[in-house]
This record gives sequence, C-alpha cells and structure tokens, in this order.
Amino acid sequence: MTAGERWDERVLPRLIDVVLGDRMTGGWREGVCRDLSGEVLEIGFGSGTNLSHYGAGVTRVLAVEPSDRAWDIARKRIDGFGRPVKRIGLDGARLDLPDATVDAVVSTWTMCTIPDLAGALAEARRVLRPGGRLHFVEHSLAPTHRVARIQRSLQPVWGRAAGGCHLDRDIPALLRAAGFSTPDLRQRYASALWPARPFGWFVTGSAQP
Repeated sequence: MTAGERWDERVLPRLIDVVLGDRMTGGWREGVCRDLSGEVLEIGFGSGTNLSHYGAGVTRVLAVEPSDRAWDIARKRIDGFGRPVKRIGLDGARLDLPDATVDAVVSTWTMCTIPDLAGALAEARRVLRPGGRLHFVEHSLAPTHRVARIQRSLQPVWGRAAGGCHLDRDIPALLRAAGFSTPDLRQRYASALWPARPFGWFVTGSAQP
C-alpha cells in the first residue's frame, strides 16, 4: 500500500469524521434529514453521522459507502440507530437497486467527491419513487469571481489531499443538468471568516426529478 493509499484508507475517514462531525455540521444535517420518512438511500454514508438526525418516520437506511474504515467507524452509530441500516454498494453511480425503490435520497458533502457525479445523479433519479426527492447539503463553487478563482487554483492540491474532493464543482448547475429542479435551494457561506470562504460556500435543499 502506498503512502497515498494509506492516507485515503486509514487516516482520511477518521479526519472526516472529526471535521464533519456534529459539532461543525449538526445544524446543516438536521435541516436535511429531520423531516424524511420511509426508506432512505444515503450516498456517501461515511461514518454514519446523519443517523442521529433521522426522525422516527425513517424505517430503513440503505448506505452507499466506498470506505471500509468509515463503515467500521460507523458501527456504534448503526447499532444505536434501532432500525435497519444496510450497506448496498460502494459507488453511487452503480446502484444494485430496482427502479422506484426509495422514498428519499440523501447526500451530505458527498457530491464533491463522487468520480462519476452525472452517473450518480442519474441513478438517484432512477431509484426514487414518484414524489421522492434528493435532499442535500454540499459545498460548491462560489458565486464570486475572486473566491471561485481561489477554489480553482487550490483544486489540484486539495483534490489529492482530500480524497478526490472538488472545491470547484457547481452543484446547483450539475443538478439542473441531471434533470433536477431545486425549488427550495438555499446558499450561503458557512463562516463569516474570509479564509474559510473557498471551502465553505454551502448549498442545501431538495432536488426534484
């Protein structure tokens, strides 16, 4: 195993668990997850941080997660969830699920990293039941030229250090290109501190096929 592989497989999942833990992101996760019900597909399940934010109406969570280490970290949260959580795949662009299977799809800080995001969004549309939506919070390409330029300049180094994460993906535009509308899209910087801006232009809401 190379040094890069060790970083991605052993260190990065634990680092993400801390950086994107509830202390930093709980309010955003709550807004995405609290009103969902039925069967939920979570793309980029990570270490299971969203589980504590699902209401009693969620009956089962189907998890897509490529990292075995993240899945191991999630075990305590899964055991405490009290409802079924099943890992059904490693790649959001290749879901082993029939059409119209789930009531909601959830993505929290995942669309930035999926290699084939267009494929994953097409799969999300395919497996959603009629009336279902994709619920998300993501960091995205900033709307101001100066910050966007910094994001693009940082991307080559950031992508290698952050497991393939992209600072420069325009998530709302990519959702529209995949055939989703975003009627309740909300966007803002997560922090008022200027140095955080290249990493913290957050977009959240639900996407309707």
